Amino acid sequence: METVIAEHIEITPGICGGKPRIAGHRIRVQDIVIWHEHQRMSPDEIVYHYPSITLADVYAALAYYYDRLEEIRQQIRESDEFVRDLAAKTPSILEQKLRERNVRKN
Repeated sequence: METVIAEHIEITPGICGGKPRIAGHRIRVQDIVIWHEHQRMSPDEIVYHYPSITLADVYAALAYYYDRLEEIRQQIRESDEFVRDLAAKTPSILEQKLRERNVRKN
């Protein structure tokens, strides 16, 4: 296990895909970045919604991100691509039920 930024951020193979995360949690640095940059949540709001982490954890995650912009942005892109691929391969249960209902009506 590699501990980074005063024990707030850790990278552990096999946990969260080996991506940097808040120490002792499954909240990844990229999650903090998405909440902060994409959803415009302040660090205080993030802690409000996830009270098991500290404000220091959030700022450490953001510092880690700003030190490794391209690496974390690439991880976000890869995660987005994985979700899109999975969604394309896995039909929505609701859509399936609606199609079945429409077939039965016809």
